[in-house]
Amino acid sequence: MNQKVLFFSTRSGLKLSEKIAYYYGNILGKIRFLEFSDREYTPCFEQSVRGSRVFLIGSTFPPVDNLMELLLMCDAARRASAHNITLVVPYFGWARQDHKDQPRTPIAAKLLANLMVASGATRVMTMDLHADQIQGFFDIPVDHLYASRIFIDYIKKLNMDQLTIASPDMGGAKRARSYAGYLGTDVVLCYKERKKANEIEFMNLIGNVKEKNIILIDDMVDTAGTLTEAANLIKKKGAKSVRAIATHPVLSGNSYEKIRNSSLEELVITDSIPLKIIKNKLYKIKILSCAPLFAEVMKSVHNDESISKKFII
Repeated sequence: MNQKVLFFSTRSGLKLSEKIAYYYGNILGKIRFLEFSDREYTPCFEQSVRGSRVFLIGSTFPPVDNLMELLLMCDAARRASAHNITLVVPYFGWARQDHKDQPRTPIAAKLLANLMVASGATRVMTMDLHADQIQGFFDIPVDHLYASRIFIDYIKKLNMDQLTIASPDMGGAKRARSYAGYLGTDVVLCYKERKKANEIEFMNLIGNVKEKNIILIDDMVDTAGTLTEAANLIKKKGAKSVRAIATHPVLSGNSYEKIRNSSLEELVITDSIPLKIIKNKLYKIKILSCAPLFAEVMKSVHNDESISKKFII
């Protein structure tokens, strides 16, 4: 195709964006941010985007500046006459607020969808949404990628016998069953109840883990409370080993310490959210890049090719 393809990144997403551009066979476009003394800022493209297919890359994890940067860049690209604007959002922040679980609360995921469309996006590309129905919040195409494409290959290379897939909570049962179905393994589930957000009251295990090699599957790890409690419980019930896979490494609070002190042998994550690289904190943590997956799908989107074969789960 003759249409020019341009890549731009939010400031917090530069490392992943550079990798995506590299695997695509492109480079990041030039953009600068003008800042006022009160910390207000405005992005400015330093090259023409007129008539181009523009990919704007950035995850929307807190602080809200990361979201605002992406929206301002999108608005700037629209006003500069870009032909197509795809927001590439490896981690779609605020997605846990996908419904009203009590009166007088927002549905933040829907609000973000509205803002992205209003800013001028013609397409959104993301990975492992916290809830699949968020795709329906958009009135533009959404490419929902699955990190299973990355993780399945890694699991196979472990070549473990007596492998069993586990979900750390009931909400992840569908995801765990999908992995288990593809790998031909059993599934066990953890059932938990919370006192409040990020605080578990109790947890029970459904299924047999004795003498099994367990891999816990989740879409994100935040405080690591649920994941480490599940790992400790599974190990206590007689599992041979316990590993965990989580797409998005939110890793807030004292999550690194919880992981270090838990029964987990390993936590495997993607680079959808940049980590603060402190060597002693990355103990037990392995990072697999999602850049090749995004680059591959972005190339197919640009060439108007089907992307259905690029999904595993």
